[in-house]
Amino acid sequence: MSDRGVLYMVWGRDEKIERALARSIQSVKNVHPELPVEVRRLESSDPFKGLLQKARMFELSPFRETLFLDVDTVVLGRLDFGFAKAREFGLACCICECPWAQRHTGVHGEIVEYNTGVLFFVDRAKPLFESWSRLAPQIDSSIIFHGPQGQIIRMPHADQGSFAVAVEETKFSPFVLPLNWNFRPKWQLSFFGPIKIWHDYEDLPPFFAEMRKYYNRPEALIEYHAAMR
Repeated sequence: MSDRGVLYMVWGRDEKIERALARSIQSVKNVHPELPVEVRRLESSDPFKGLLQKARMFELSPFRETLFLDVDTVVLGRLDFGFAKAREFGLACCICECPWAQRHTGVHGEIVEYNTGVLFFVDRAKPLFESWSRLAPQIDSSIIFHGPQGQIIRMPHADQGSFAVAVEETKFSPFVLPLNWNFRPKWQLSFFGPIKIWHDYEDLPPFFAEMRKYYNRPEALIEYHAAMR
């Protein structure tokens, strides 16, 4: 078993996903060339079954210290702090852009929803992941919401509702990273730089290349950036 590495899980052979995966892996190698990368390809191309399998990431990881990344992520800065906090707390992650897990049909009460697209974890988090793997097929993870024209839309499945319930059930206390570690540009329209991980299928705006150069300077000041759209 390797000490530290990056894990991806992929279901299906969609061209968009493959392009995103290649982009993400290259971004890891650009910033952390020392980290091995493991891609677990799941047999089923069914999104629902794939999301259920995502809850098995702990048992599928070959690393003692794992960073799980969704394929639509781009690593923009060193991630040592995330690994360090995972060693200290067992798990380091970000709260979801929608922090209320009760948006999932089968989740009730004021339970915090965490984003499962960027997860740093170590062996101490095993009970949490075992709970998530058990709960994932049991909880109705559908989400019902109003569309842009006011229509009712039902998203039939997701994985974060069951993860939130697992955190609550096990009373696990993850270290919460700031949003810069899992930046979701569709919803998070402003931030204080620098960004560690971009999480979206869209290409990075040209501004991000300039920003990375700026924040690599020792004398750079932390600045506020707004209006992503």
